[in-house]
Parts: sequence; C-alpha cells; structure tokens
Amino acid sequence: MPRPPALRSQSLNPRGARRRVLLQAGGTLLISLLAPLPARAAQILAVRVWPSDEYTRVTLENDSNLKVSHFTISDPERLVVDIEDLDLNPTLKELVAKIQPNDPYIRQVRVGQNRPGVVRLVFDLKAEIRPQVFTLAPAGQYKHRLVFDLYPVQELDPIAELIKKGQWSDELAQPPLAEAKPEAAAPKPPGTPQQTTRMITIALDPGHGGEDPGAIGRGGSREKDVVLAIARRLKRKIEEQPNMRVMLTRDADYFVPLHVRVQKARKVQADLFVSIHADAFVQPTARGASVFALSEKGASSTAARWLASKENAADLIGGVNIQTKDRQLASVLLDLSTTAQISDSLKLGREVLGEIGGINKLHKGAVEQAGFAVLKAPDIPSILIETAFISNPEEEAKLTDERYQERMATAILNGIRKYFARNPPLAKGRMT
Repeated sequence: MPRPPALRSQSLNPRGARRRVLLQAGGTLLISLLAPLPARAAQILAVRVWPSDEYTRVTLENDSNLKVSHFTISDPERLVVDIEDLDLNPTLKELVAKIQPNDPYIRQVRVGQNRPGVVRLVFDLKAEIRPQVFTLAPAGQYKHRLVFDLYPVQELDPIAELIKKGQWSDELAQPPLAEAKPEAAAPKPPGTPQQTTRMITIALDPGHGGEDPGAIGRGGSREKDVVLAIARRLKRKIEEQPNMRVMLTRDADYFVPLHVRVQKARKVQADLFVSIHADAFVQPTARGASVFALSEKGASSTAARWLASKENAADLIGGVNIQTKDRQLASVLLDLSTTAQISDSLKLGREVLGEIGGINKLHKGAVEQAGFAVLKAPDIPSILIETAFISNPEEEAKLTDERYQERMATAILNGIRKYFARNPPLAKGRMT
C-alpha cells in the first residue's frame, strides 16, 4: 500500500522538515520577545516616621514613583491610602511598629494587601487631620519617596504654646505698645543690655532635621543632632536672662521647610533670628567657625556662594510639598529683604563672630554674605552660624563634646548681649 503523501514528503525531504520546525520555533521566540513583559511591582526600601507637635510625617522610600489615592473617614478619624502596583513586603510591614504611643496624631496603622497589586494603609488617628500626600523625586541619598504629612485641623499657635509651657508672658496678647526710646540709664559694662521698654525675643533655628540629616562626619555624627543640642543649651541660657525669651523653630528631630522657619520667627515678633549649623566640605582639612548674613548683591566669596546653595537645597532633601499654597506665599515673603535688615544683621554677626573666635579658630575673620533663604525675613536681623566643620575629624569631636557645646552656646549669647548693648530695641507692636 502506498504511503500517504504527507508522510512520504517528510521521509523523502528530511531537511525541509527540519527547516519547517526551526522556523516555527523561531517565530514563537520572536512573538515572546515582542510581547510586553508583566509590570514589576514597586519595592518599598525603607519606612520612616517623624512625629512632632506640629505635624507627623510618614515616609515610604521606594525604587520607583508610586501612584497613590487617599481619603479620610470620620467617627472615628481615619486616613485611608491605596498604593497601586505594589505588593506587601516585610519592609512595609515594619511601619506598624514604627508608630510610637506618644505620636500626637497617629494611634496605629494597619497595612494589608487590599487586592492584587494594591496595598492599603489605614491610619487610625487621635485627632482630625489635614493630610498632605505627595511624592518626591530622588534627592541626596534618597531614592523616590512617598510622603504623608498629617497636620492638625486646629493649627498650633506658637505664642499660645509658649504661654502654655510657661515660657512666655502674656505681653503679646496686650494692645501694641507705643513706639518709645530706651530710658536713660547709668553706663553699664560691655555685654550688658541697656534698659528697654519690653522683652527681647530670640528665634533660634537648629538647621536641618527629620528627613534631612545635614552634613555627616566621618565618625557618623549628624549635623541635625549636633546643632539641636547646641540650640537647646543656648535656649536655656537665654531663658536665664531677665529680659529675654526664646523660641526654637524645631525642638525635636523633624523637618521644617526654610520659609516656615522664617514665618515662625515673624509670628512671635522675634527681634533676632539665629540659625545654627555645622557644615562639611569636600576636604577634611577645612576647619573653623563662620558667621553669615544675607547679601543683596551676590556672595562675598565663592565658598560662601557654595555654602548658601548647599543650605538652600535643604528643602529638596527634607522634602517640601511644592503644590501647597504656602509655597507661593513663601516666594513673596523671601523677596522682601531690606537694606536695613542686612545692616543690622552684619552688626549682630560681628559681635557673635568676635565671641566664638575665642573658643574656636575662625574660618574667616569677617562676617561673610550670601543668598541664604533662611535669612530673608524682611524685618528681623538674621545670621547663620557655622559652629565648626563636622567633616573635620578633630572638629567633629569638638561638636559632640558637651563642654564645647556649652562654650559655643555661651559665646553666642555673649555676642547677642553685646549687640543689644549697642543697639537697644525699641518697643514695637504685633506683626502681621
């Protein structure tokens, strides 16, 4: 019996059969290469929580930009967040344990896989909050970040808070004082403020904080920790003065945007604004303390310009929601600097520089100037102090030494006292 034609053809032309099989296999491979691969779920790399009386920040650091939606629920108060293209992983589960019992706004958080590819976070809250949810592009040592800022609906009043803590008189609640000159008084030794008609208010600004560690020394010391320690020592010393009171722009480890630091000082009618830092440089041999004031005409040196640019980048590292209306307000506020403010800032800077030069070598013998955003309050003399170079191993050791911190705080106070001895403040009313 003759074979079927198809079988016959294969047996008579084996090369053709193999070619046909190879072509079919190649076509299948080509189709698989051209077909879209399934999307890879994003990975959470780290979770961080920064509680404070002003607001609580929750940060999820991840390897890609996340798509997120959120809503709030009342009775009881909750914030619900859905994150797409994300699978629950052990790092994200760590968020549950990161919520501390003393957090002012978050009672607890629940984390779960709501549905395939969607993770849901439910924040059980202690009070009604006004959430800001936004993403940050990679900056500094961080990759992509998803940020939840939980602000109370009833914002804290800085003056009311200080009155409640017993650190403020009720003077500012009274009608504005008439403009008056200091009363005549017998000559006093240098460094002793003259008789004034009102209390002097100092705003101390420990740089960086929260997501922004600032400069980091070779031994692992973080600028944000060192300057907060110095600011707290200086605060105690100022409070011991009979005619001075003080406000910290931050009193714990959390981030405060640059323009908010300025606004805080203006809200409490500060007479001076002193920002405290501990810088780093690419060369570990750089050393010495410095004092800076604002400049209207450009930086006084290349180094000053470099430092101002570096400090002004704090908002990128710390994380600011640029979509808020406050950002527009800040851009207006920070363009109102005056020549008089800069003149007074230079006077203050020279007094402080002269004092801190007695406990540490000066990096420059004169007050330098540059466009520091944090110094741009139009009506408050403002200086920025670099207490030492944390990138210098010898100076890093000083900065972490309690005795050096104490001496630095005393020197700054003495400079402030000498400034007011020569420039006594006049009475003034409430600012807007």
